Amino acid sequence: MNNKSQLGILEQTRVRIRDIAEKKQLLNVEVTVFAKPLTPEEAIGNPGRRDFPIIIGKERVVEATVLGSKGHAYTDSPQEFLGSLKDVLDLELTTNQNRAIYVATLNALMANLKMVDKTVHCKDEEPEECALEIADTILKKYGKTNIGLVGLNPAIAERLVDAFGPDHVKITDLNKDNIGKQKFGVEIWDGAQRTDDLIDASDVIVYTGTTLINNTFGGIRDRIQSCGKNYLVYGVTAAGVGELCGIERICPCGRDS
Repeated sequence: MNNKSQLGILEQTRVRIRDIAEKKQLLNVEVTVFAKPLTPEEAIGNPGRRDFPIIIGKERVVEATVLGSKGHAYTDSPQEFLGSLKDVLDLELTTNQNRAIYVATLNALMANLKMVDKTVHCKDEEPEECALEIADTILKKYGKTNIGLVGLNPAIAERLVDAFGPDHVKITDLNKDNIGKQKFGVEIWDGAQRTDDLIDASDVIVYTGTTLINNTFGGIRDRIQSCGKNYLVYGVTAAGVGELCGIERICPCGRDS
């Protein structure tokens, strides 16, 4: 997969959002942007199930605040940041830390400008409701088909298996603790090695917006499009990028900031 494609997507959004910020006279005003890694309880509350990556410590939600509006992004490399909007737009998008700060800030700014909604993560039992709705939406739109899930969200994985059957669901993940294990009757493949295999074997691909942060989003999208497959991106992380780039995002229970 070509990682340059992913950077191209973020750079494309940066050009557009910088232009918007200039027209709104936000670049020359010291806009405070504070991004902090949230605790699991702050980010997701207390859901009944305890196997979400954020709860077991593999990921964190970074929260950016722009003019009182909030935006979230998932990352395995949370980093605090305090500066101006211009500082964020000038960041080198070459690390997970910087990409998380940029994407969370983009989400917060676009929420403030009323350009996008659902930029804050759902809480408590809402992730389970979200998973049910995602599976139901895909089933109604595409019928019984082969589904690929890129990024193991356990609630979504379980509901997809319930709806389509384990023989019709493929899952990849980058967490070495998951790779090779069975989850809900499906073996978890290595996302670094077998995401192309997942795309080839699936009719509809559902993939996490966290791929924007770990530098795999564009390569996955390029492969999906070259194969002519249908796809959806799930979660709050991809809110702003999805809106600016015309990418279909599914996030039934995301909250407004």
